[in-house]
Amino acid sequence: MALKIRLRQQGRKNRQTYRLVVTDIRNPRDGKYLEMLGWYNPFSTAAQDCVVHSDRINYWVGLGAELSPNAQSLLTRIAPDVMKGIRANEHARRVKKAGKRRALKKAVA
Repeated sequence: MALKIRLRQQGRKNRQTYRLVVTDIRNPRDGKYLEMLGWYNPFSTAAQDCVVHSDRINYWVGLGAELSPNAQSLLTRIAPDVMKGIRANEHARRVKKAGKRRALKKAVA
């Protein structure tokens, strides 16, 4: 099952709020989801217009969930430390894979 972290639209017409959820990619935008990871209210005038559970986001990304472009831009703006950790993990994974590839190439030659 391919997982995606994306925004789920809630609320009434012209006054939407969004939930940050992890879901299967085959589900519709407002369909069922596995877990709610936070919420975002773009119309709020209060300082607390967004809540993000960074530990759960890191857990799901560790399991292989991918961020949608909108969720990624929201996390970059609201929780830059979470995005920094995700990018560091992706970089470490690429370096490890390249090291294995080099070792295999050296063993064959």
